[in-house]
Amino acid sequence: MSDKLKIDLDSEVAILTLNDPARLNAADLEMVQALIEALQGLTGGRIAARAAILTGEGRAFCSGANLAAAAGEVTLADGSRDVGRPLEIGYNPLMTALAALPIPLITAVNGPAAGIGCAFALMGDLVLAAESAAFAIAFRRIALVPDGGLSWILPRLVGKARAMELCLLGETVGSQQALDWGLINRRYPDAELMPKALELARNLASGPPSLGMTRQLIWDGMDHGFSSQLERERRAQKQAGLTDDFMEGIAAFLQKRPPDFKGR
Repeated sequence: MSDKLKIDLDSEVAILTLNDPARLNAADLEMVQALIEALQGLTGGRIAARAAILTGEGRAFCSGANLAAAAGEVTLADGSRDVGRPLEIGYNPLMTALAALPIPLITAVNGPAAGIGCAFALMGDLVLAAESAAFAIAFRRIALVPDGGLSWILPRLVGKARAMELCLLGETVGSQQALDWGLINRRYPDAELMPKALELARNLASGPPSLGMTRQLIWDGMDHGFSSQLERERRAQKQAGLTDDFMEGIAAFLQKRPPDFKGR
């Protein structure tokens, strides 16, 4: 595993920390591959967790793609240039893996989140931001287009008008404006961000498997029609109803006590 990603376990919460603080956690294919492997570990059960947090080391969440490394990543064998290649072989599989994660994901945005780093941040089911956090869709500054799914997710989060403003002007949005616009869920003083993220993650980790199914339904629902989503809900409800935690939830309700979910 690359040292550009730290993985810690707090009970049943996996904390994934982007770990290249000298470069403000700028992402390169090494970091991306490490993240993909960690997500595969969570999905396959090799990393035993019922919720996950993604954050950054130091004073930034992720400053975007590591442009110093990009030259080698985009130059083909014949000397031509394909800036879309890193997306195909790294970033797009990562975003797909984030969306398909079977457990709830919190992103704790501890500082600047720019470019692809902003895309990472917005993939959280709950997006928490420090007061010092800032968001920038600044691809225009290097004559590129938004990637990491930003052209898909931003209009769904903030509507077409604000998505256009973010992408075409490339202005930096502070954490309060991000909260007002609906880019993030909650905003905390810097020192409180990780304690609050852990508190929420532990809450999610103590819940039933249906929480993971719920996050997958909502992600699917952003891309499907109403009728097909009804069928997805029906299939997921059958799956949820087969869990031990469903029986525990019913028993706890009838006995008027808090449920003791085991995640199975």
